[in-house]
Amino acid sequence: MKVLIVDDSAAMVALLASRLEELGYAVVVAANGQAGADLFATCRPDLVLMDLEMPVLNGYGATRLIRAIEARQRWAWTPVLFLTAASSEDSLVTAIEAGADDFIAKSASEEILRAKMQAMARIAALRNDLRAAHEQLEGIANRDGLTGIANRRALDQWSDEAWARAVEAASSFSLLMVDLDNFKRFNDAYGHLAGDDCLRAIAEAIAETAKQACDRGVCDMAISARYGGEEFALLLSGGEADGYRDTADHLVRRIRQCAIAHDHNPPWGIVTASVGGCRFERAQGHIKAIFRAADACLYRAKAEGRNRVVHHTSPGE
Repeated sequence: MKVLIVDDSAAMVALLASRLEELGYAVVVAANGQAGADLFATCRPDLVLMDLEMPVLNGYGATRLIRAIEARQRWAWTPVLFLTAASSEDSLVTAIEAGADDFIAKSASEEILRAKMQAMARIAALRNDLRAAHEQLEGIANRDGLTGIANRRALDQWSDEAWARAVEAASSFSLLMVDLDNFKRFNDAYGHLAGDDCLRAIAEAIAETAKQACDRGVCDMAISARYGGEEFALLLSGGEADGYRDTADHLVRRIRQCAIAHDHNPPWGIVTASVGGCRFERAQGHIKAIFRAADACLYRAKAEGRNRVVHHTSPGE
């Protein structure tokens, strides 16, 4: 277990660190509350031992900063114990209100220190187990059961977050809506099991295209998802207009390269896709605008003959 000690007394830190290391704990230290909060954000300790009175920022303020850092990470929580020379009711109440979980006297005996640390180790282990379980459940909830890529729920969440960052940074944002051509005819002709195999293959091709776009530096982030039925989405955050257009064209070719037989999709005789694309050089307004524009372009792509990309561009591209 990694323990962060935040205390401005070098003598106290040396003594406490030595005692904790003898008990088998890894120790990192900070000399004031601000340094402690900064170090907490990078070293991810399992437990924080926090002094009350320190220069720059006291223990109460540092604990509030730590809880604010954790609030930005779902299911993040780290026990904070205040180190006290005296246990006045006022100081302890203030400590708990600031976000502390317990306190321990600086003069605590070896037995008390060992017992407190064992209790905190149990709590830290339980926290880690809960976080791992939550992350596993969240991964299941965000994954499409058939194709294995992100589902609509995940797309809605991630696209909102990516859009907010793009708006804040005034950066570009692109969206490709993908729909398989004449897919109902495919299911009718070959059966739903073959349809499922087809959707899995197309999802893999879209996910591969997203990864390649990131690897080539076409965008800062790419998200591929099953939007519903035979419709998919590929979101590209950041990057240049040429890279976005190249990715859209590559995606249509890549789906053709899957060479999945589809005799009821003339004149190609294989599975193809229509793609509607929209790109904002500077993200602004509500994200619904880019989804509406891409969807409208998707319908145009189908109306104009399928197996192609139709783009919408915002002014200034």
